[in-house]
Amino acid sequence: MMARPPRIVAELGRPETPEETADRKAAFSQAYRASKTTRNLVAALLVTLAVVLVVVFAVPRGMPPEREPIDVGAIAESVAVTEGRAVLIPDVPDTWTVNSARIEGDSVRAWAIVYVPDEASGFLRIAQGFDADAAWTTRELSGDAVERTVTLDGVEWQVYDISDPSRAGNVSVALSTQAGPDTVLVYGSTDEETAEAAATALADQVRAIAEEAR
Repeated sequence: MMARPPRIVAELGRPETPEETADRKAAFSQAYRASKTTRNLVAALLVTLAVVLVVVFAVPRGMPPEREPIDVGAIAESVAVTEGRAVLIPDVPDTWTVNSARIEGDSVRAWAIVYVPDEASGFLRIAQGFDADAAWTTRELSGDAVERTVTLDGVEWQVYDISDPSRAGNVSVALSTQAGPDTVLVYGSTDEETAEAAATALADQVRAIAEEAR
């Protein structure tokens, strides 16, 4: 059987030398391995993407649970027992949202409730400062002074001139009155009509605390 003559390479116009043949095969093998590695990488990425899509679409989605409503009355009763004194339970419309109801403050402890009135932007805070000194409202309102007084359902309230709401924690309206030894402050970033409505709703309780303190 005759031996096959060496393959003539067109680019060379002559048969390959053994060294050239070895170089050509080595280059082919390297190119093949690189191509295989790339294909494997693409396949791995596709598998990973498929797993992610399965997780995203397979896991049940839903709205986050609604926050439990804050029972101001129940919290107020607990505070009254703990503090050993009467505390305000504001009689505001059911449509007002309660954001918080708790004891606050250090030098002056205060029972404070924060509302978001319906159809109104901002907030309204009702705070009862226990045995509050004369400077408590000044500190709470960043130094703003009394502008005038207004009588709401028989209770006289001081109305403050809020010169710079941004300096006063975005407070644009504020009223205060005395309830026995306590100072009651109604203030927030709402309109004066809403603040006066809340203050009016406190009238009976303010008088009751004042009578109890006599």
